[in-house]
Amino acid sequence: MPRTILHADLDAFYASVEQLDNPALRGKPVVVGGPPEARGVVAAASYEARRFGVHSAMPMSRALRLCPEAVRVSPRFDRYGEVSRRVMAIFHDITPLVEPLSLDEAFLDASKQAAAHGGPEALANKIKRRVKKETGLTVSIGAGTNKTVAKIASEKGKPDGLVVVPPGEEASFLAPLPVRSLWGVGPRAEEALARMGIRTIGDLAGADAAALTAAFGVRGEWFQHMASGKDDRPVETEHERKSVGAETTFPRDLEDGPELRRVLAGVAADVSRRLRDHDATARTVVLKLRYANFRTITRQTSLAEGIDGAEELVAAAGALLDKTARPGDRFRLLGIHGTKLETQGRAQLGLWER
Repeated sequence: MPRTILHADLDAFYASVEQLDNPALRGKPVVVGGPPEARGVVAAASYEARRFGVHSAMPMSRALRLCPEAVRVSPRFDRYGEVSRRVMAIFHDITPLVEPLSLDEAFLDASKQAAAHGGPEALANKIKRRVKKETGLTVSIGAGTNKTVAKIASEKGKPDGLVVVPPGEEASFLAPLPVRSLWGVGPRAEEALARMGIRTIGDLAGADAAALTAAFGVRGEWFQHMASGKDDRPVETEHERKSVGAETTFPRDLEDGPELRRVLAGVAADVSRRLRDHDATARTVVLKLRYANFRTITRQTSLAEGIDGAEELVAAAGALLDKTARPGDRFRLLGIHGTKLETQGRAQLGLWER
């Protein structure tokens, strides 16, 4: 019996929450993110702003040039988390097999529940109505027999969409789409495939398997597998957390000195709090630095025992900074990440977090 996999994605989530909470913003171009003078970036853009070419991860200064009438709103992650938990609770009412990907999207395996709700389309519509009624937000849903198809289907229907791909129609649904639509196909892979004459997913499905393996190794086989509409990955309800970290971009470039060290201490305190929230310690500390010219490096040190205290993190990251910073270096970002995580019982940490 074919699986029923749903991919649910809240539309322009952060911006939609801001418009929901502040009716004066409805119908206006809204961008969520830090101020341009502090080198803020766009965390989310309403569909009104997207019409001007604004998108997430864009520098806020550029977004406001593209759309001068945009209303910039500072992010409220506590509020977004609250709304996300309400939406995820709705998903869990449908099926226990929910795999959150972020605050605003998740996979659901409703293979055992779909028939009782009248099939995938009826079930997806029920979820959409509940989300709208209980949160005021719209969600786009893609339904199919696997994760690849469901994810792409939800994107095709945005905003407030519903696209169902029936069993047996996976390959024909995917065939005309650009290869970039597939998970794992980034700009470089897209360029490499184009040089091979492969531009659509259908091209990829019918390509020479040996040539793909020669160009991409084992990834080539996986790309072709997905392009053929095949994807047997399960919906996983837990993800192993591999790191805990925090980073900050400075309003202006900083040299090594008291101000940069104060930033380092603040970031370390944030990482310490997050580690303790998860009852975890880190055996490896990673320092991330971005120079004024945007060159980014990481340096790491491994410890005999796991740590979670701010002072210990400052000591480890500070020692790495001592070895790295040179006179005249100027930095625009600093981050600290703890890896090789252990719980108090020294078992591998298994928690999901955005």
